[in-house]
Parts: sequence; C-alpha cells; structure tokens
Amino acid sequence: MRYLRFLCCALAFLTLSGCNLVLLSPSGDIAAQQGDLIVYSTVLMLIVIIPVMALTVFFAFKYRADNKDARYEPDWDHSVSLEIVVWFVPLAIIICLAGLTWVATHRLEPYDDLRRVSETKPIDPNVEPMEVQVVALDWKWLFIYPEYGVATVNEAAAIVDRPVEWKLTSSTVMNAFYIPEMAGMIYAMAGMETELNAVINEPGTFEGFSANYSGNGFSHMRFDFIAEDEAGFEAWVEEVRASGMTLDQDSYAVLEQPSVAHEVEYFGAVEDGLWDKILNMCAGPNALCLNDMMMVDALGGGGLAGLYNRELYRGICSADDPEALLAMLRPDIQEEQQREDILQAMTLTSGDLLPNSNTTEAN
Repeated sequence: MRYLRFLCCALAFLTLSGCNLVLLSPSGDIAAQQGDLIVYSTVLMLIVIIPVMALTVFFAFKYRADNKDARYEPDWDHSVSLEIVVWFVPLAIIICLAGLTWVATHRLEPYDDLRRVSETKPIDPNVEPMEVQVVALDWKWLFIYPEYGVATVNEAAAIVDRPVEWKLTSSTVMNAFYIPEMAGMIYAMAGMETELNAVINEPGTFEGFSANYSGNGFSHMRFDFIAEDEAGFEAWVEEVRASGMTLDQDSYAVLEQPSVAHEVEYFGAVEDGLWDKILNMCAGPNALCLNDMMMVDALGGGGLAGLYNRELYRGICSADDPEALLAMLRPDIQEEQQREDILQAMTLTSGDLLPNSNTTEAN
C-alpha cells in the first residue's frame, strides 16, 4: 500500500511538471501586469480559503463520534467575537479586491496607449506604435501591416520593446484574439473594430490562437507570433514582400472561404483601402458598405426613396475623391466653409468620436 501511494504521488508530480505557467511568467509587460493581478487576487482570497479548509478538517477531527472529550454545548447559539470575524474579514477582502480590480482595470485598458514598455523602461515619445490590422476568418487569422504594405495569414511578427496597436475585426462570427505571452484576449466582431495595445519584451516565437469557439475549424485556428529585434523584423518583412502576391478584393474573397489548418501565406502588397472595406463588410465587388448603409438610413431609410438613396449615395463614405462626389451631388453649395464642413463630416469616422468604444467605423 505504501508503494502504491508513492507511485500515485510520483505520477501526480510528473503530470504537473508538464504545466506551462505562461500566464504567471509571460514575455510582455501587459501580460506580466495581468499575471500579477491574478497572484494578488489569489493571495487575498486565500486569507479566507485556507482558514476555512483548515477549520473544516479540525472540526471533523475534533468533533468525531468517538471523541468523548469534545465539548458538547447544544444551547450555544451566538458569539459576538465570531460574528465580527465572519463578517469583517471577508468584507475587508472584498474592499481590497474591489480597489485592486478598479485600479488595474483602468491601468490595463486595452484601448489606451501604453504607459511604459516595461517596469524599468518608459515609453519613448519618438517611437510610434506599430499598427497591425487583424481579421478573424473561418478558420484562420489575417494580419495586415499598413506601415509596411504587407499582409500574412497565420503568422504575425513584431519588434521587441516596440508598442503594438492591434486593430481587430471579424469576417463572420465573433472570435477572440489571444497571445498569452503578450496580453489578455480581446474579442473581434464582424462590422466592428476593437483595439488592443500591448508590447513584447523578449525575442522568440510564441503561440497565438482563437479563444472563442467559432465552428468546425476552431481548434486549428492558431498562429505563430514572432518577436525579433528591428533588424530581424525588417528581414521578415522583406521575406514577406518577396512572395510577389497582392492582397486585393479578389484574393481576400478566396481567403474568406472556410478552410481548416490553413498554411502560412504571405502577401507582398496590399490594396489601398482594403481594411476599411473589410471593416465595413463590403470587400466584395457589389456589396454595400455599412457606413454607406447608415448614410442611406440617415437620409430616409427604406421604401422607394430608400432604394433611390441607396444607389445615389453608394460609396459616398468610402469615395476616393469625396470632393468631386460632393460637387456632382450638390452643385448648389457655393460657400467654401459649408463645403469643408460637409467634406469633413463625410470623412469623419465614429472611431474618432468614440476612441474607447467597440463600434463600427462609420460616417
């Protein structure tokens, strides 16, 4: 029997040795702060949990049936000291947890720009965050780098210690973007843009994946996230550019088709304005953009007038030359200030008005 117990303990230790404590020892500052929050919250809750578990064992042992020496007080029903402990200690823990959570929630707001690169390194005001546009497809991830004019499928990269501004949407159902080494997960929704600001502090290749069930190929919806120094990242970009492929509306339409365990794919060039079309769900040749649809609704909506407005104002919010379009539609506007106000309204996005909200980028 003794050897069996030893064997069970050994098997338990072997099983636990395979655990990956990435949440408590990540490579990114945001993820590290989130890991600290988990530790602090757990320690605070253990202040109650450990005494309760210990007392449960103590009471079961002390007041067992064959212990005749245990005190028997059937008429006891109240203790002021016990009431103070039972109510005051949990209340104090809840207050501490509430304060800790409130401060950490505001400090780690995913839409806010980073306040630091790491615990010992402040943000360099001369360094702009790297913008990466992410599309959750069925069942793969598309990454667009507008600064470099390239795009990839199921592989992403970033520069160590340079802030990354992830902008996310989905082509179909809701999904969740998660790189445990870098930051907590954030949802991606069709027709909406969410944002995650984070940084990676150590070089390496890390795993990213979907954390929200999205159908048949969900378990294969994983990608490699490569963190390198600036020279290594530039070499990676050049490798992507060397593919010679262009991500345009036609190639995006092919990517939109569901596929399982999709291979890594590189695009050396990206069609201008494609992200806005994806975000407004009009990457197809005859699709009506969401922002144009909202313009139609604002001008009267359905009925015969709505059908007329739909065709008349198609593309007004995403036009390459809104000034020419305005001149064609409203030749009666002569005042320069009025024209500038209208043009500004046409190009203004809701994201500019509500930078911290999950909303469709619409005019």
